[in-house]
This record gives sequence, C-alpha cells and structure tokens, in this order.
Amino acid sequence: MSENSTSDFSSSLIQMIRCPVTKSDLTVASQQLMSRLNERIASRELLNQLGQVVEVPIESGFVNQDESLLLPVRGGIVILIADQAIPLDKEA
Repeated sequence: MSENSTSDFSSSLIQMIRCPVTKSDLTVASQQLMSRLNERIASRELLNQLGQVVEVPIESGFVNQDESLLLPVRGGIVILIADQAIPLDKEA
C-alpha cells in the first residue's frame, strides 16, 4: 500500500466500513480538505472528538455522509475509533 493514498483501498472495503459515530457511509476526503486540515494541525488548532490537539499530519482520510467527521488514515490504516474522529466545521 502506498503512502498518502486512499486509492489503495478497494471499493468493496470502502463500501463495508462505516463511521463509528454516525454509522453512515464513508467517502474519500478531498486533497483540498486534507491540506486545510494539515495546515490546522501545523498551527495546533485541530482537535479530535475528545478535544485533544491532533499533532501528527494526516495522510488521507474518509468523511462521513453528512460531512461532519473525518476518519484519518495513518500508516495506511483507517482509524475507525470514535474518539479519534476529527469534527469538521464550516471552516475545514
């Protein structure tokens, strides 16, 4: 699996995984969104569901159906832990 890519995930896997919070389908996050989130990580402004500062840049991610949460991909692994989900606001 190559780094920084959600394209390595099979479409059948993407169809099977769900948001651990809303239980909705997930779609691949845009590169634009990833860039904006990583800028906020660099400035220590991005928080996860627990209110903890996200300190490590995100390779890629998946967004839930209502675009309220991002599930990060780290080391080629989708992090499907509800506490590690990143709330998306209008600015993200």
